[in-house]
Amino acid sequence: MEDIIYIKDLRIETIIGIFDWERKVKQSIDLEFPFDCKKAAATDSIEDTVDYKAIAKGVIKFVEESSFQLQETLAEGIATFIKDEYGVKSIKLRVSKPGALRGAKDVGLIIYR
Repeated sequence: MEDIIYIKDLRIETIIGIFDWERKVKQSIDLEFPFDCKKAAATDSIEDTVDYKAIAKGVIKFVEESSFQLQETLAEGIATFIKDEYGVKSIKLRVSKPGALRGAKDVGLIIYR
């Protein structure tokens, strides 16, 4: 079994969607990535773990500066950004638009990279 670091329901303002109304809905992003937490637990040192605050701030900046039409493009961009910038080997990423689809609480996609 592997350890997982996660960030759940990171709400970010972005411009995304085909229709004008869609481009005003906040995105909700969940991230999960494996990380062996044993060393950090033993040393109790930030240097031995993944700085998830830095990742969250980086993702917020990336998303706020982007303008995509599709969630698929946004998700792929976020996954690539995190892997390249923070050395994360693999990631499960969920991007959703709460309330964007009438009759549904949420709509989105999940990718594994």
